[in-house]
Amino acid sequence: MAAPGGYHVWVGAETGALKGVNLRKKQATNFGVLNRGGGVCALCWGGPDQSELLVASLDRSVKLFSTEKGKFTDSWQCPGGDGPFCGIATHDSAIITCVESGLIRVWRQDGTEPLELEAGGGLCRMRQDPVNQQRLGTGGKENALKVWDLERPREPVFRAKNVRNDWLDLRVPIWDRDLQFLSSGKIVTCTAHRQIRVYDPASPQRRPVMEAMFGEAPLTALALPPGETSVVVGSAHGDIAVIDLRKGRVLRCLKGVSGGVRALQCHPLRPLLASCGLDRCLRLHHLGQGHLLHKVYLKSRLTSLLLSTHQDWETEEEEPPPPLEVKEEDEDALWDAMETVATAGNRPKKRKSSGL
Repeated sequence: MAAPGGYHVWVGAETGALKGVNLRKKQATNFGVLNRGGGVCALCWGGPDQSELLVASLDRSVKLFSTEKGKFTDSWQCPGGDGPFCGIATHDSAIITCVESGLIRVWRQDGTEPLELEAGGGLCRMRQDPVNQQRLGTGGKENALKVWDLERPREPVFRAKNVRNDWLDLRVPIWDRDLQFLSSGKIVTCTAHRQIRVYDPASPQRRPVMEAMFGEAPLTALALPPGETSVVVGSAHGDIAVIDLRKGRVLRCLKGVSGGVRALQCHPLRPLLASCGLDRCLRLHHLGQGHLLHKVYLKSRLTSLLLSTHQDWETEEEEPPPPLEVKEEDEDALWDAMETVATAGNRPKKRKSSGL
């Protein structure tokens, strides 16, 4: 089944545009009015048929977009709390929104008063459990992971505990940037302090059951490949790596990104990873071989993305032909050579001996 319009990926931008991207044609179409004050904060599907998607914007509006009609069909204002949206989801025909100040609201279509949860300030991300959709996970700056059940909204059903003090007996700061639910019920998070952690709410231990470190820059996004034995993380410096969740080691690094990563998503059935961020490009990598399959320049700084799993992805997994452009290693060598020349040109010249 092909997605309506032939768009493989939907991407949100800081300019407020929703972009539909056809990877085979390397073409993108803008939908909506460009408005930096209405930049896209988060995206989610309106249902499993992927015929509609919800766009949460900086101006606190949530718009409904029809992928079949290729236009926005409805819009709502979602006031309350402070800061931009840090997550959006749907459950039983209701829309769930979360803002940076920690206010989670469940907006029902019958117009009744929305259900409210207070998750604490400094939130960076809210995610929904894809298996038990009444469960939500939240995390942020000095706001450790919490798991909420919409059927018991008064208190979180799980509240993570900070790790023990470091070797200098100093408190370890908390800054969860992204999280995902595993089908086993465990939760994996990444932090601005380069940690990847796995929590098990079924365990009496509230601290992480596994922890690993990656890179030298804050981790900003996280995605789960098929099989859930590994996790993909992206950093503020453009590093993307596949981490083994069993041993905590790096399995592979994916190259080609030159700006901070804002969003990652893996195809649920195929070894494909979509990424976007501050370098204004959408990329599709093959997770098994590490190849960069597609790169599309989208002109705007990108904030979020959704993969259309109803699109025909058969040919996307094929190994790409040998690239005609300069290889990344050659490009790096070229930059090194340019820096060497520039540095040499700025060196002070040796003085000639006066012979005295």
